[in-house]
Formats: sequence, structure tokens, C-alpha cells
Amino acid sequence: MADQTDALGKLIELIKDVKIAMLTTVMPDGSLHSRPMVAQQPEPDGTLWFITGKSTSKVQEIKHDQHVNVAFADLADNKFVSISGRASVIDDRSKEEQLWNPAYRAWFPNGLDDPDLTLIKVDMDGAEYWDSSSSAMVQLAGLAKALVTGERYEPDEHGVVST
Repeated sequence: MADQTDALGKLIELIKDVKIAMLTTVMPDGSLHSRPMVAQQPEPDGTLWFITGKSTSKVQEIKHDQHVNVAFADLADNKFVSISGRASVIDDRSKEEQLWNPAYRAWFPNGLDDPDLTLIKVDMDGAEYWDSSSSAMVQLAGLAKALVTGERYEPDEHGVVST
């Protein structure tokens, strides 16, 4: 259990400063639909929240099939996270107030009173992360070593989180 707690802590540390995530939903015909979403701070248990509109296709897709994937990428530091889970559409004024940022008025002109405003909650089923944040020179040395020795190059750290 401690290993999974450590892995979850690592995962949260990797995504806490990433501002945009890609949310992938399942369309009624079974195809996948991805779009960028403003990422909120993850909860300690890995739960993710997004502010969205009730009239959006993603809300309809989630109501049809709760399975989603949320991907985070920090290219500057070579950190990547993929979270699979189940999404639900939630109307919770208290949580909306907690997550609200005035910049959201671009999508919700009436602010927190906008009738289209709703939340997507993602409960994590599992996740993987890759952290290659060591310096470029260390990465190049690792790649060079793999080429010379014929051994497979492995990034600094890869982990799996299961719930």
C-alpha cells in the first residue's frame, strides 16, 4: 500500500503545475474524442475536476459512457501522465465556487450564475507516469549508452498507479 501511496503522491506532484490537460471521451459510435481542458489542482486521492458547459458534446459523451482518459504533458521538464477513470457530471455550487476563476467568464458570461455551468469529476481507476526530468546531458548520455551497448533506453522513472 505504501508503494501505491508513494506512486499517487508522485503522480500528483507531476501534474499539479500543468495548466492544460487533454480529456478523451468515448463517442456513441465508440470512437474517441479528445480536447484540451483547463486543469484544476488534483485532490489528494487523485480525483480531477474540470469546469465545463452542460451543452457541450463532452457532457453528452460522458452521460453515454463514463470511461475517460486525461493526459498531461510537461514538455519543458519531460514529464508525462496518463490517467484512466470514470467521469461524472456534477452540479455542486460549493465546488464551482472553489474552482472558479474570473477568466472563465470568457465561456460563462454570467459567472457562477451561468445556467450552462457544470463540473466534470474524474475518479481515477489507474494511471501511468513517465518522468525524465533529469538534465538533457544525462538523457543524451543514457541514449548514447543504449546505442553503444544495444540495451534498451529507459527514461528516468516510470510508474503505475492503481486504485
